[in-house]
Amino acid sequence: MSLKKYKEIASKYCVEDLPGALLPGTPISNVLKHLEAEEKVISNIAQNYLIRKELLALLHYTKNELTFDEFSRVAKQEQFERCRLSEINALQQQSAQKKQDEIRKQRNELLQARLRKISKARAKGSRLRQKYKLDYFIEKSDYPKLMNILRRIEKGVRLPEVDIIWLNSEGEEYFTQELREGFHRIEADFHAKIFRSKNDPWAAVNASSHYRKCKESENAESLLSMVDVLNLKNAQLQSAIYTTYGGVKRDLGKWSEALSLGEEAHKLTPKDFRPCTLLGAVNMETGNFSAGQLWYEKAVERGYREDSVDNELRAIFMRAETSQKKALRVHLLGIDPKRYSWVNRQSNKNKKFITNQST
Repeated sequence: MSLKKYKEIASKYCVEDLPGALLPGTPISNVLKHLEAEEKVISNIAQNYLIRKELLALLHYTKNELTFDEFSRVAKQEQFERCRLSEINALQQQSAQKKQDEIRKQRNELLQARLRKISKARAKGSRLRQKYKLDYFIEKSDYPKLMNILRRIEKGVRLPEVDIIWLNSEGEEYFTQELREGFHRIEADFHAKIFRSKNDPWAAVNASSHYRKCKESENAESLLSMVDVLNLKNAQLQSAIYTTYGGVKRDLGKWSEALSLGEEAHKLTPKDFRPCTLLGAVNMETGNFSAGQLWYEKAVERGYREDSVDNELRAIFMRAETSQKKALRVHLLGIDPKRYSWVNRQSNKNKKFITNQST
């Protein structure tokens, strides 16, 4: 039987809206086949099928309870209701599908937003680690704390004391020079703000100390120049300002001013080792080794540790020009060849470096 014939029969019995009516071998097409063969008696299975599908007009017709005209009238009404309900169901399904699609879209957008946020955070974290020279392996347990520290430093927010202690103890390996400078810059700005608002000279001293450690001695010089030292009553405070100011001048290569300020500080607090270390360092850096050595000895007499002196001398030696480094080497070995044997090792390292560079 052709599809056209199936359509004609399905239309005759008002079931062309049912897909099974157009296919051979389906329950509904088998019922129609019986009817077309004028065999109205159908099986109980077929009857149950008609009941289940609510094809009641067709059921009554197969039982000879309706004439064809009566059947046709009722069947058309059933078909109308069926089509109406089908349309409603289709609209409901369409609406439900639309909601599902919208929910899926929103979830996907949220997921994408989260992924972008995570990706952005990772990229930012990577940039921060690179900026502070921490782009190497970090222990998983240390990572959250360290990244929180980096974010605070990047935002210019002061670190809580617990984080500072951690960086100087368990987390010392992460306390890079770049991170230290960032930390000191924030501390310097904090104390400088206090000085400007409250005119507290100690705040200027603290700010300058931090500015020096983040290589911003010009800011320290500008800040300390605002302090009226001569009108201060406290000799210890005056000495601290002169010593700090002298250290700043030393950083900037203003040697004579640094010496003058160190001497003023020593006069005010002759028992304090700090002015002595300043004068020792400046004299060493300007080639006055004997005078520098005497000032360092005075510093040790006043409580400064010998290993701290050695650390300062090592730093001065490392920064010195080649000619001055040679003279300082001779001077130190002449004082104590064993104590200052490191100058030989350092000199050998420099020779190897120069040889490698030339080759």
